[in-house]
Amino acid sequence: MPQLSAIYLDNNATTRLDERVLHAMLPYFTDLYANPSSSHLAGLEIQEAVENAAWQTATLIGAKEEEIIFTSGATESINLAIKGLANENENKKHIVTVATEHKAVLETCRYMERIGFEVTYLPVTSDGIIDTNLLNEVITIKTLIVIVMLTNNETGVIQDIAKMADLAHAKNALFLCDATQAIGKISIDVKKLEIDLLALSAHKFYGPKGVGALYISAEAKIKLTPLLNGGNQQRKLRSGTLNVPAIIGLGKASEIAVLELYNNKKRITKLRDQLENGLLKIEGSFVNGNTQNRICNTTNICFPGVNSEKFILALQNISVSNGSSCSSVTSQPSHVLKALGLSDEEALSSIRFSLGRSTTSHEIEETIERVTALVAQLS
Repeated sequence: MPQLSAIYLDNNATTRLDERVLHAMLPYFTDLYANPSSSHLAGLEIQEAVENAAWQTATLIGAKEEEIIFTSGATESINLAIKGLANENENKKHIVTVATEHKAVLETCRYMERIGFEVTYLPVTSDGIIDTNLLNEVITIKTLIVIVMLTNNETGVIQDIAKMADLAHAKNALFLCDATQAIGKISIDVKKLEIDLLALSAHKFYGPKGVGALYISAEAKIKLTPLLNGGNQQRKLRSGTLNVPAIIGLGKASEIAVLELYNNKKRITKLRDQLENGLLKIEGSFVNGNTQNRICNTTNICFPGVNSEKFILALQNISVSNGSSCSSVTSQPSHVLKALGLSDEEALSSIRFSLGRSTTSHEIEETIERVTALVAQLS
């Protein structure tokens, strides 16, 4: 029996490293290996390259290079933002977030509850949208920060971040946005959106794993207590020798994302719609989340009566997901889909398909054919 070609439709979990990114990184593993904190010429050359990567990353989100702190990824960025703020603002002990946030936010907020903070977890509508009137009601003068992701990692739903940031600022609260799934898929301008802090990870948009960034608005004059103590690198906010090759990779991935966003969005949207239209012909199937306000590459579809874990294994060469990659190893229903009002059975029968730059129309047709046959077999 011939081996089936791999079809990768789990790009919200991680993306393949772009060869152009790898090419940019390679010299910094070998010839250009000096420590960017060193004062000699070799070190200064590396520091200049790091500063250029900061500029590339900043340009991607409409920021300034001095507003970028490099981290190990969005999870660390989120932890630095929330915990760092808390230590600098003892009089504000209230946090507002949303039930559909990534576990990096939810688990950090639960930690904050254990150390004396009050956290409000907002519900969402049945299509995953936040009621801004409800948000406005729960923000008080005691609210330290409002935390909302730009696009949901499981459904792709896009929130009205500008409106919510405005509501937070009206009551003197800061606004943190997890933009991990939005980067490279929609245009982002932190100044226009009035975002104070923003987290991102390189591996979600064809960069290397293990590197990300935290944007910290200069205008907001934010003070953060660092999570790590040591050599006081990165304006004393994140100590430790910089992971230079990964940072160069993040910068290059950011540069490519800016240049290719429009064309990628147009092509991938067409493929996503092709996939969705084909799969919705399956009796009883339906899309989870709002289908108007969402990113181009994601569709989350419920196939009632189909066990998603068995389904994923049976697909063999086609890689898809039944939820966040951080929690898909469990048999628990997705907290995101539960928040949308799905039953446990419906949530456990839902599959996330997330397309990428390399996805082809032929792969979509094969996926439709395989999924249709497999649902009939398993349901």
